[in-house]
This record gives sequence, C-alpha cells and structure tokens, in this order.
Amino acid sequence: MKTLGVDPGSVVTGYGVVEGSGQKLLHLASGYLKVGKEPSFPERLGAIYHGLTKIITEYRPEVMAIESLFFSKNVKSAILLGHARGVAILAGVNAGLDVYEYSPLEIKQSVVGYGRADKRQVQEMIRMLLSLSEIPESNMADALAVAICHLNTARSLSRIRKREPGYLL
Repeated sequence: MKTLGVDPGSVVTGYGVVEGSGQKLLHLASGYLKVGKEPSFPERLGAIYHGLTKIITEYRPEVMAIESLFFSKNVKSAILLGHARGVAILAGVNAGLDVYEYSPLEIKQSVVGYGRADKRQVQEMIRMLLSLSEIPESNMADALAVAICHLNTARSLSRIRKREPGYLL
C-alpha cells in the first residue's frame, strides 16, 4: 500500500511517500513545502493545498495519514496548525484518498517503540527503517513516521481481521 504521510505546519509542511508490502518498507519520496511567513496566511494555506495536490498527482498514494492535533499552550499556534491540517486533509479528500489521523504518541510508539521518544530518535529510526543514507530533516522524518505508523497499523488490523472473521473495525 502506497501511503502519503503529512506533518502539517503553517510555515513548513513535511511529506513522505512510503510503500509497504508485508514487512518491507520502500521510501519513494520525501520533502517539505516551505511556504514561509511572508505570504498572507490564506496564500500560505493555498500553497500547502496546491503543493500536496501536486505530490498526490505525481506519486498516486492510496491513502493519506496525518498527524492529529495535540494540545498546545499557545492557542494561536494551535489554530494556525488546525488550518494547515484542514487544507492538507482537504487535498487528500479531494483526490479521493481515505485520510487517517494518528497522535504524536501513536506515531512514536509505532515507529520507535516508545511514545515519548525525542525527535532525534525518530529521525534515526526512520533512517534505519527506510535504509536511507542520511538522517532525514525533522519535518520529513515526522511525515515519513506518520506514513510508517499507518502502514504498521493497517498491517496489524489486517492480521486481526484474518484471525477473527467476525471482528469489526
């Protein structure tokens, strides 16, 4: 299954495309959309939407996975992040993708095995899991981690359904 992972942000949005087949993970693409702080906020949201739409068109993922909102002490930052998440989700939905959301804790648990792992641990594990020659930049690593989290979750749910035919999820 080809998955687009998104680490949303109103200034920098990370993306990563990972294909999973059984236990094998293949890194197809990763990067970030850096819209900066100069354009107006609506223009930044438009740039995120159009950038992700272009990535979806180019790589044709089957699903999108995105980091869910976490509680923030800074209300303004949380609202800006919520808007960025919204346009990212809209890009996926408009492209016909199912969109899955995972908390930072779920993502770290799935990728590192420890829900309180720091950024450096996540980056190093992403490098190892995807056999990358270099440690990916933080936003790219987070987006790749979201994609891997979804692939791990989907694989686990598939095994559960096969073992328990009456099990509904």
